[in-house]
Amino acid sequence: MGIAADTGPGRTASPLRERSGDLGPVHPARLLLIEDEPGIVDFVRRGLEAEGFAVEAAWDGIEGERLALQGSFDAVVLDLMLPRRGGLEVLAAMREAMPSLPVIVLTARDGIEDRVEGLEAGAADYLVKPFSMAELVARVRAQLRVIAQASGRLLWEDIEIDLLTRRVRRGGRQVALSTTEFELLVYLLRHHDRVVSREQILSSVWGYEHDPTTNVVDVYIGYLRRKLAGPGDPAPIFTVRAVGYRLGSAS
Repeated sequence: MGIAADTGPGRTASPLRERSGDLGPVHPARLLLIEDEPGIVDFVRRGLEAEGFAVEAAWDGIEGERLALQGSFDAVVLDLMLPRRGGLEVLAAMREAMPSLPVIVLTARDGIEDRVEGLEAGAADYLVKPFSMAELVARVRAQLRVIAQASGRLLWEDIEIDLLTRRVRRGGRQVALSTTEFELLVYLLRHHDRVVSREQILSSVWGYEHDPTTNVVDVYIGYLRRKLAGPGDPAPIFTVRAVGYRLGSAS
């Protein structure tokens, strides 16, 4: 995992946003990290960038608040114990100006009272140090999914569905689907990481009762896999023998 040389205070990148209103080119989700410990900034930045996010860092509360209020960020990861201005003050300013911006508090304060105070101040989530990078990534993605779904989009990993325009992208690449293929993908994505039977798919997508003679589900799963697949990157739709299918990670 590489990291840019300009990771010191005041030296941060300014990548583009992940999604635009017209579903033009898709860019990494833009995150603001407000944290004053260099080791944690380096660790979090490396981990998030390795997962495809674009990360900008602020090293104190005043700079963090300034960047948050003037930048177009998709989410903020905020430490509470900051120099110059405390994290709760920064959080209050963000909540007043941008109430829909998800803020994930990252702090060493692990008391119940501290968690309640952070959540009541408007944090969308609360993660205590020391923490797992995998858990932080999962929590960031969960907050981005909430925002995407509220705007008429479904988002899982690198698959994005716009329910209004019925457009689909995977990894920034637009995928042209038929009406039935689109409905099938929406159903699988809404049930991601769960095994769904052929009977459930048939009933929900086609409106059929169980018909043991039809292989229409298997045929359309094949269509969908071919269209979602990229070079060296197969579609994340897995067959569960004698049961059905699962859209999700390989493990």
